[in-house]
Amino acid sequence: MDPRVDEYLAAQGKWQKELTLLREIILQSGLEEDYNKWMHPCYTFKGKNIALIHEFKDYCAILFHKGALLDDKAGLLVQQSENVQSARQIRFQDTKTIYKLEKLIIAYLFEAIEIENKGIKIEYKDSSRFEKPEELLDVFKKNEAFKEQFEALTPGRQKGYLLYFSGAKQSKTRMDRIEKHIPRIMMGKGIRDCICGKSKRYPICDGSHKDLD
Repeated sequence: MDPRVDEYLAAQGKWQKELTLLREIILQSGLEEDYNKWMHPCYTFKGKNIALIHEFKDYCAILFHKGALLDDKAGLLVQQSENVQSARQIRFQDTKTIYKLEKLIIAYLFEAIEIENKGIKIEYKDSSRFEKPEELLDVFKKNEAFKEQFEALTPGRQKGYLLYFSGAKQSKTRMDRIEKHIPRIMMGKGIRDCICGKSKRYPICDGSHKDLD
């Protein structure tokens, strides 16, 4: 048990009881508990991520990192958005439901562990299959060097930008996001890469490197 998870749970308000119960259930599976990477309680098998617990305004959830591979006969798993290829959630709003589904949760955990133990991988869609917003295509037309640099990014980095740009509902917001990230893209950096060269640790670098632990 990671003491940082104790601190995380102590700071929770609305979903404290539910998250604490989910933690207890997950630990029954023998997974190792971590906190550092995701800033949420994460549970691993031989160093590989299996599941994490997290909270939202209207629910808390256990997220399976390769949930798309689980045999979800009970129909519990939720895909957060159409762009999420691998992860799946089981959502909760009370401890009663968690107790009711405890055996199924454990069964899903053991299946997820078996998937990881066998080395089964998710077949991700190529980044070229993700839709590019019109605003980005317009910038490509005006700036060939930017277009070439964007297409030179790794597929994962391209995907990160495309999901972020397309996630804005209004055209102006999409354009603002694109313009803000042009310098980062021209440096060959991903949306979560450090750009000052001082940190390899923090997910989004603002130059301050404030300790997130």
